[in-house]
Amino acid sequence: MKYKHLFGPVPSRRLGISLGVDLVPLKTCTLNCIYCECGRTTDLTVTRKNYVPLSEVKEELTDYFANNPRPDYITFSGSGEPTLNSSIADVLHFIRNHIHDIPVAVLTNGTLLSVKQVREDIKDAALVIPSLDAATDKIFRKINRPYLRLKIDSIIDGLVRFRKEYSGQIWLEIFIVPGMNDTEHELTALKQAIEKIGPDQVQLNTLDRPGPVSTVHAATRQELEHIIHFWQLENVSIIADVSERKDLLAYRTDTESAILGTIARRPCTLKDLSEILGLQINEVNKYLDVLEADGKIKMVRQKRGFFYQSVSIHK
Repeated sequence: MKYKHLFGPVPSRRLGISLGVDLVPLKTCTLNCIYCECGRTTDLTVTRKNYVPLSEVKEELTDYFANNPRPDYITFSGSGEPTLNSSIADVLHFIRNHIHDIPVAVLTNGTLLSVKQVREDIKDAALVIPSLDAATDKIFRKINRPYLRLKIDSIIDGLVRFRKEYSGQIWLEIFIVPGMNDTEHELTALKQAIEKIGPDQVQLNTLDRPGPVSTVHAATRQELEHIIHFWQLENVSIIADVSERKDLLAYRTDTESAILGTIARRPCTLKDLSEILGLQINEVNKYLDVLEADGKIKMVRQKRGFFYQSVSIHK
């Protein structure tokens, strides 16, 4: 069965082997972040609706778990903001009732957690990883380029409310953009927000794969460590690089479709694809040569190396 709404499993830096569930069309989001690895947002919205057929998602999950090894996590993520899908609670309930003992993680930008129904919809997830890149409205608008009526104070308030109502783990991710949210003023505001929210973990991230704004560059390890020292908080860490994972060859059989499906959501290096697909680098290269010659992918130079991305991402 060819999946439209599932992707991976992929070796996640935080979640082990993670099966992705994509609940919105490509780049349907409440934000248009300057660093987003999926490219620019083409549908900037705060409207919740059934963006993909619930029956298709259930069918794909049923088929996947009948024919494949079990991942460590099922993760709601992908090419947009998953909480925009008004059926996200139904998908969570289906997983809980039909696919037992696999925790669900929700990767969200946190912008809709000020809405009580959204908080209610994701309360059954084992783990929620919201992002918060700024605590002042000026820098929030520079980095995240939100839907116009979104306000940072309301977003932080939503995160505070969610922490009070939710019994699972919250790992707050902060993406550092040098020159924007790493000044003393911005870091102080972020620390105050963190202390109000009370997440179980705070995870610092920075640019890894190419984003839509070419001038954005990665923070160095030293710069990230400086932020940890500045904050003096016990639960802050730097997201580590992808480590060696188990062989994933058994998960995917259609290599060309697997490559296209993977890089359509997040650009990858040759090494990334080799690890994700469980194939030797020279074997992956054969497929990349064909896909590049067909004009389906392109290569972009970035600090960590050459990344392959879908040609359709920026159309």
